[in-house]
Amino acid sequence: MGVDIGSLLVKHPIGFDSLQGRRVAIDAYNTIYQFLSTIRQRDGTPLMDSKGRITSHLSGLLYRVSNMVEMDIRPIFVFDGEPPKFKQKTIEKRQAQKAESQRKLEEAISRGEKELKTYAQGTVRLTGEIIDESKALLDMMGIPVVQAPSEGEAEASRMVNEGLAYAVGSQDYDSILFGATRLARNLTLSGRRKLPSKGVWVEVEPELIDSAESLKALGIDRRKLVWAAIMIGTDYYEGVKGIGPKKGLAIVQKSSSLKESFELAKAGESYGQNEAELEEIERFFMEPPKPKDEPHIRFKEPDKDRIMDFMCGQHEFMIERVETALAKMSKKEDVKGQSKLEGWFG
Repeated sequence: MGVDIGSLLVKHPIGFDSLQGRRVAIDAYNTIYQFLSTIRQRDGTPLMDSKGRITSHLSGLLYRVSNMVEMDIRPIFVFDGEPPKFKQKTIEKRQAQKAESQRKLEEAISRGEKELKTYAQGTVRLTGEIIDESKALLDMMGIPVVQAPSEGEAEASRMVNEGLAYAVGSQDYDSILFGATRLARNLTLSGRRKLPSKGVWVEVEPELIDSAESLKALGIDRRKLVWAAIMIGTDYYEGVKGIGPKKGLAIVQKSSSLKESFELAKAGESYGQNEAELEEIERFFMEPPKPKDEPHIRFKEPDKDRIMDFMCGQHEFMIERVETALAKMSKKEDVKGQSKLEGWFG
């Protein structure tokens, strides 16, 4: 879900050419969830093969990632590890929300409604099978996969800060809280999209957020932005009632600690009741877990035979479309005859 601080940040529309030749650390769970939510039929059902196995995530990964590779963007998919214990309440809440969405979907079906996509999007679940299939396909495509020790966005942010990638790629803004210097949004969602809640079409373009620029414009440092985010509400804490981005910003601009921020928000009692957890959440944003070993990042030549067997043989994708995607990934060759992926790292 992420934190609602987008309205506070400075965003710059960009073209894909501005990311040409650059590595982008993709928040894998966020991206795959988007594929599962958006790549659906009008009746809300996800793409499936004849055995009833969901394939929306495979479609998104193959076709949209191949588009990125064709434009010489170098994606590195960073997968979540063990979530922090204070995220458990959010996980349980999301499970309850999905159950409620499933109930509403079934009611809409019984009423004979045809446009069910909005209802169905709330039922999306990232299963272990979907994650394993995604990793397997990315490996076949020659795209690096990194396993984070905890939150994927935190590891992706660390990779950016240590020069292993140019920007984090995610729809959520949490990476700014984790210290990423740059966040690239809408990389896999760009184009004309329909807003389900309003029934209108909008143009979605890639955008880049520079954290230093945004923090300077706000007149605060990252720690204070973390305080504001905690009061607004994050995946780890539900927030303070009545505190949105503007109020949260105004409060932290006058505060010298998270405790003082809560007191100014008239939530001192709540802070006292949850002090240990709130301090742990603040520390988690500022100093997230690091991997024991530096991830090995290497782009490889796509294994075309395995991809064709996996996508077409096992999951019944159209041969022509898969061949087109594969052609994009090895379309351009340098003077040594290397494919695009081989040419990146040799």
